[in-house]
Amino acid sequence: MRERLESLRTEALQEIQSATEMELIKELKVKYLGKKGELTAVLRGMGSLSAEERPVIGGLANEVRAALETAFAQKSESLETEELEAKLQSETIDVTLPGASLEPGSIHPLHSVIEQIEDIFIGMGFEIAEGPEVELDHYNFEMLNLPKDHPARDMQDSFYITPEILLRTHTSSVQGRTLLAKEGEVPVRIIMPGKVYRRDDDDATHSHQFTQIEGLVVDRGVSMGELKGVLLQLIQKMFGPDTEVRLRPSYFPFTEPSVEVDIYHPEKGWLEILGAGMVHPRVLEKAGYDSERYTGFAFGLGVERVAMLKYDIDDIRHLYNNDLRFLRQFKSV
Repeated sequence: MRERLESLRTEALQEIQSATEMELIKELKVKYLGKKGELTAVLRGMGSLSAEERPVIGGLANEVRAALETAFAQKSESLETEELEAKLQSETIDVTLPGASLEPGSIHPLHSVIEQIEDIFIGMGFEIAEGPEVELDHYNFEMLNLPKDHPARDMQDSFYITPEILLRTHTSSVQGRTLLAKEGEVPVRIIMPGKVYRRDDDDATHSHQFTQIEGLVVDRGVSMGELKGVLLQLIQKMFGPDTEVRLRPSYFPFTEPSVEVDIYHPEKGWLEILGAGMVHPRVLEKAGYDSERYTGFAFGLGVERVAMLKYDIDDIRHLYNNDLRFLRQFKSV
C-alpha cells in the first residue's frame, strides 16, 4: 500500500504540473481527492493492515493528501494569474492614443437663412404664420384669384392628390387662411415660411421641393413705396448695405401692379431675387376685406435662391445631399 500511495503522489503531481487550464485542475482534484477518488480508494484497503501498519500508512496518506492539496492550490493560483495577465493584455488600452473626437454640429445653411430672414421681419413688426403643406385647391389657387380655368395655373405644375387636394405650390396659400381668421381686422403683417412642391426636373437650379417665404401686409393706406422700403431693408440686411436693387414690371394673378425684384452682383450682373406687388383687390374681397378701404402688398422669395447667392453655392442639390464636406463650411454661419 505504501508503494501505491507513493506512486499515486508522483502520478498526481506530474498531471497537476502539466495542466494548462483551470477546468482540467478541477477534474484532477475530483479524480484524486474526491469522495470516489483514487486516494479514497487506496484508504479503503487499510482495514486489511495490521495494527502496527495502520498509523504509518495513515500518516503517509495524510502527507500525500496535503502535498496534492498544496500542489492544486499553487497550480490554481498560477493559472488564474496567467489568465488574468492574458485578459489584461488582450484588453490593454493605450492611454496615449487620442480619444474619439465629437464633431460639433451647426445650423444647416437653409435654416440659417430662414432664421436670419425671420429676425429681420420680426424686427419690422411682422408675425410668423404657418399652414398645411397638403392644401385645398381653394386656398392654394382660388383664394389667390386663380379660378379653375385660369391660364396662370399652368405656370405651376402641381402635385394633385385629388381634384381638390394638392401639395401646396407656394406658401401664399397661408394668406387666405390668415385673412379669413382675422375677420376683416387690420393691420395684417405676416411672413409665411415653409416647404412647397412643384412638378419640376431636379438640376443645379431647380428642385421639386423647395422653401419659400411669403410676406403679406394689409392695412389702410399701404403703398408701393412701403413695399419697396420693406424689401430694401430685407435685401440690404441679407446681402450688405451697399447692395443695389431694382424693380421691374411683371405679372402675378394675385398682385396688381406686380414687380420682379433684382439685386446687382459684381460678377454676375443683375439677378432676380423675388417677386412682389400690391395685393389684387379680388384677393382682399375673397377674404372679406373692403378693397375700397384697405390695400396691401405681398412678396415671395425662394430661400434656396437667397442661400445660393449669399454663400456662393453653385448647385441647389448641395443643400439637400447632407454631404459633410459641404456642411462643414457653414459652422460659423
